[in-house]
Amino acid sequence: MNDPWKPSWEATAVYRARVRGCLLGGALGDALGYPVEFSSLDTIRATHGPRGVTGLVPDADGVTGRISDDTQMTLFTVEGIRQAAERERLKGIGGGWSHLLRQAYARWLETQLKPGPEPSDPAHPTGSPHEGPRGGLVSEPWLYARRAPGNACLSGLAHDFVPEPWTELGPPGPVNPDSKGCGAVMRSAPFGLARTDAGSAFGLAARCAQMTHGHPTGYYAAGALAAIVSHIVTGDSVEGAVLRTLRLLAHHPGHDETTTALTRALDLAADGDGTPEKLERLGAGWIAEEALAIGVYSALAAPRVEDALLLAVNHSGDSDSTGSICGNILGARYGDHGLPHGWVERVEGRDRIAALADDLAAECGRG
Repeated sequence: MNDPWKPSWEATAVYRARVRGCLLGGALGDALGYPVEFSSLDTIRATHGPRGVTGLVPDADGVTGRISDDTQMTLFTVEGIRQAAERERLKGIGGGWSHLLRQAYARWLETQLKPGPEPSDPAHPTGSPHEGPRGGLVSEPWLYARRAPGNACLSGLAHDFVPEPWTELGPPGPVNPDSKGCGAVMRSAPFGLARTDAGSAFGLAARCAQMTHGHPTGYYAAGALAAIVSHIVTGDSVEGAVLRTLRLLAHHPGHDETTTALTRALDLAADGDGTPEKLERLGAGWIAEEALAIGVYSALAAPRVEDALLLAVNHSGDSDSTGSICGNILGARYGDHGLPHGWVERVEGRDRIAALADDLAAECGRG
C-alpha cells in the first residue's frame, strides 16, 4: 500500500538538501577563492602549481577554510529572510521583507565596525541595537572578522534607504547610483531559496540590492542569481534555469548588460571543456554581471562539482565572489550530499551555516 505522506516527505527532504547545498556550496567556493583573491592567474600557478589551486589552501595568515564578506552577507540575508517569513506566518503581516533585510544588513555592518559581540542584556538579547532574532548571527564571534568588505556595501548601508515592493526597476537607485560591483549579487542566492516564484525572488533580490548598489546592472545581476537559484530549487537544470531567467530579464528596461553577460557564459560553456583562459574572456568578476557570468560558466563548463568550483576561482580577479556564486548554483542543483565533503568539513562556520540553512528550510517549507 502506498504511503500518502511519502511524496511530501521526499519533496521536503530534497528541498532541505538544496537549501543546505546552496549555502554550504557558496561558503566552500568562497573559502577556495579567498586566499587567491587579488592574485593574477600567473601568480596563482606560480604559487600553487600549473593547475593552480586544487583544493583549500591557507590564506595570508596561514589559516585554511576561512570565508569572506561574501558568505557573511549571505548568512545575514538568510537571517533576514527567515525572520520575515516567520513574521508573516505568526502575525499574518506581509510586505515587510525589505525592512527586515535592511535590519539584517545593519547587523552585518555592526560586525564590521566592532571587534566582537557585546554582552547581552535584557533589552537587547542579541547584544545588538538592531532588532534581530534571539541568539542571532551578531552573537557569533567568528563573523566579526573583516575580510575585504566591499566599499559600496559599507557606504551604502550608511544610508537609511529601504526599497518598497513598488520601487521601480530600470532607473538608477538612490544609493550609489553608479555602482555595479559584485557586492549585491554575491549575497543574493538566498532569495531564491524562499519558495516564492522566480519572478518574486528576482524582484525582491533586485530591490534589496538597491540598498547598496544603484546601477541597474548591479541590482539586475542580484535578481538574476536569485531567479536562477529559484528555478533550480524547483528541479530545473542549471542551463534551463539560466534560459528562464533570461526570459524574465527581457521584461525589464536596462537589462542588456546582464543579459549579454549571461548569454556569453552560455555560449562559452557550449564551446568545449572549461579552462581559465576561456573563463577570463568573461572578465575578472569585480563587477556584477561578470561575477554572475563566471559563476554560471564554471557551473556549466566543468564535468564535476569539484572541477567547477576550482575553475571558478583559478583566474585573475574576484575569486572568492565567483567561487561563491558557482557554489550557490551547484549546491542548489545537487544538494549538500553532492558537495565534496572533505572540503566542506574544513570550511569556517560549517556547522552554524548548516543549522541556519535548516532553520530557513523549516520556516519557508511550512505548508
